[in-house]
Amino acid sequence: MDLILKFLDIEGSMSALVGGKAVNLGVMTRAGLPVPPGVCVTTEAYRRVTEHAGLDAVIGELRDAPPSALPALAARAREIVLRAPVPADIADAVRRAADGPVAVRSSATAEDLPHASFAGQQDTYLNVIGEEAVLDAVRKCWASLWTDRAVAYRAANDVDHGTVRLAVVIQRMVQAETAGVMFTANPVTGTRRQAVIDAAPGLGESVVSGLVNPDHFVVDLASGRILDRRLGDKTLTVRPLPGGGVEHVPTGDERASLSDERVRALAALGAKVEAVYGAPQDTEWAIDAGGELWLTQARPITTLYPLPERRGGGVRAYFNVSVAQGVYRPFTPMGMSAFKAVSSGAARLAGFPVAEPTAGSVAFAEAGGRLFVDATAILRSSPGRTIAPRLLDVMEARSATIMRGLFDDPRFSLTRRSWLPFLRRLTRIALHHRVPIQLAQALLSPDRARHRAARVADDLLVRLAPPPGASIPERADHVARMLATRSVTQIAPRMLPVPLAGFLMLALAARLLGDRARPGELQTVLRGLPHNVTTEMDLALWHLAEQIRPNPETARLFLETPPADLFRVDGSRELPQELTAFLARYGDRAVAEIDLGLPRWSEDPTHVIGMIANYLRLKDPELAPDRLFAKGAAEAERTIRALGRRAGPVRGPLVRFALGRTRALAGLRELPKFAIVRVFAALRAQIAGIGADLARGGLLDAPEDVFFVTLAEAGSGADLRETVTARRETYERELRRRHLPRILLSDGTEPEAVAPPVPEAAGEAGLSGTPASAGVATGPARVVLDPVGAHVEPGEILVCPSTDPGWTPLFLTAGGLVMEMGGANSHGAVVAREYGIPAVVGVAHATDRLTSGARIIVNGSTGTVAEAG
Repeated sequence: MDLILKFLDIEGSMSALVGGKAVNLGVMTRAGLPVPPGVCVTTEAYRRVTEHAGLDAVIGELRDAPPSALPALAARAREIVLRAPVPADIADAVRRAADGPVAVRSSATAEDLPHASFAGQQDTYLNVIGEEAVLDAVRKCWASLWTDRAVAYRAANDVDHGTVRLAVVIQRMVQAETAGVMFTANPVTGTRRQAVIDAAPGLGESVVSGLVNPDHFVVDLASGRILDRRLGDKTLTVRPLPGGGVEHVPTGDERASLSDERVRALAALGAKVEAVYGAPQDTEWAIDAGGELWLTQARPITTLYPLPERRGGGVRAYFNVSVAQGVYRPFTPMGMSAFKAVSSGAARLAGFPVAEPTAGSVAFAEAGGRLFVDATAILRSSPGRTIAPRLLDVMEARSATIMRGLFDDPRFSLTRRSWLPFLRRLTRIALHHRVPIQLAQALLSPDRARHRAARVADDLLVRLAPPPGASIPERADHVARMLATRSVTQIAPRMLPVPLAGFLMLALAARLLGDRARPGELQTVLRGLPHNVTTEMDLALWHLAEQIRPNPETARLFLETPPADLFRVDGSRELPQELTAFLARYGDRAVAEIDLGLPRWSEDPTHVIGMIANYLRLKDPELAPDRLFAKGAAEAERTIRALGRRAGPVRGPLVRFALGRTRALAGLRELPKFAIVRVFAALRAQIAGIGADLARGGLLDAPEDVFFVTLAEAGSGADLRETVTARRETYERELRRRHLPRILLSDGTEPEAVAPPVPEAAGEAGLSGTPASAGVATGPARVVLDPVGAHVEPGEILVCPSTDPGWTPLFLTAGGLVMEMGGANSHGAVVAREYGIPAVVGVAHATDRLTSGARIIVNGSTGTVAEAG
């Protein structure tokens, strides 16, 4: 196998042999781009040097090592590589490549990947002169595969240490007068077709390593116009030394290191690089004493959020439905396919034409495994601008702010000012589904209205079964049509008017009271709200824990045994009878339950078992959730009586009636989603059956793989195994993504990143958000990114990205709540109020800026979070 390859001989398929950096240098060289010539010492050389050196044993220890043990193991690995003898043929090949001053750069096989660049994780040596010096630099590059930072980075990105090898690039050194980096898309705002250039005198090391404040330029790639120019102080210059190596020379130059002509030339070169790869690139460049421009590296920009498939002309604005629903993780392909079918039904319900029952609404969009809706039409209409931000104010306040910020963007100027078409459509829908009659019936007889709403899902579930003897394609088509035409789309118009009547009564009471109601009093009316299926579920789980508590042996098992093993302690998978009864009622739920592709609690009860253990840790009877819930309900009733007296003899009875109806009806707001989840669970079972048949037929490796294909693919009869493998890799990669845009433009711009920062209202050490549940709580923070397996000690402040019903069992022991997303009426805020725990939502970067164990003060009345003194 080759030990040395020239750049011209390197092809894009050779990453296992030459690593990511060398592949990119080869691709650019073969494309005719200005790359300094050089060679690559392939991974075959690294393999031969290390294969008998004892490295495998250290790699085995690294796989299961905790983070604290990684540095010591990495040091052992480096020492092994540095001491390993280099075979003579390898040493001779390296010496022959040492022609004049060269740069010696590491090129790992797990490098410059689409999801992780590994930039700067291995070492580079500049201006290396002499055969022995080059050989020594190559050896140090091999060892740098095991630096602390490289090992930690691989561990964080789930890259197996045993699968990684290192090649080494030996490249002619550019004696740069000016150098730097260039992104062909804006890495901060996400905007595509914008070159961002950082430049400084001397070698690019000063810019790459952050030793200086460089000159900064932003260029529009389409026009060549320089959009932004900021000059840095450039107080240090890295220069090559005549005998090898580099020196850091103190300098200071207020002049621009690049002329406008040079900036545009660089941007044009960046556009060529992007065209070669078909995706935005992060490049390093240098200009030599003769004024010639060189490219020394290129890698994909891994931090950009993927773009939705474009529909329609001009710039589009996409709203992130996943984030608004409290789902940060990506959807499974089957879950996304199901939502596409649901969007068809929703579009038809609203009176918009749909070509096929399962084709999906034209507003439906997918990016990065998350669900988006094209909000361009909303931004361009007067009703949309009026209604959408106000809804988001109480659902996802940060998104509302971003949306309002787009109103002045000329690309989203108003084109539909009349309200008449909207009102006609709304009236037609309301009359077709008898919404006014349902509202009246709910107000006249809340009990009967609740019973009718509860029967909707039962009636639908009876009709979901596929035809007897249906084939796999027919069964897959049946599921799609149930999602699009007969199930989910019937739930909203038949159930939502009941809780809507309750909230209309709350609004009426607010109007009757005027300024007689103190701030927060009307929210108090919603505490301990009856008929809420989610709070009923949480309290049922609490009562289940209370049944277990008197039995010390059983309680100890729940507290000390990992949830995944608990129902195997006696060698069987049988669950306690009480838990079986709970799952019979609530087993259709799940974390991120709107993704039909995820297991339900009845399939995998480990999360529920973990929550029971969480509740068993609660010792103070005054903090018992059922007692707190009852206190909240009593406080709500007292508040209604007080508000009625304050309203006076005429308005008082109306206020009491309205608020009474609010408590009787508003709790059903969770019922439509619960009904949808029940339908999803029934259809998921049908899809699982299809998966079992496909696995028996050899078209899938395992039945559960069916959730990594779409409904159409499941019924296609094709071999889906390779598709599943690729989809799982993408899904696992997206699971690691932390940053999600709330609104994303079709050119990649995240408006939130462009907007000026909002000053924090909580003081120097604090954060601010939207007040969601009144009161003040002080306690240690508990940062939770995924509720599965998490626990919150009594009194801890739960800090999380967002919530759905799968999170709410954690609320029962939490002393307070801080969420990164949400508004005053988002799911987490509503449940926090019902449980009477202080909450602040819409707190930007809360999970990054707060750490578990730090004592914080949450003020749910002012919307501030601060460090406790």
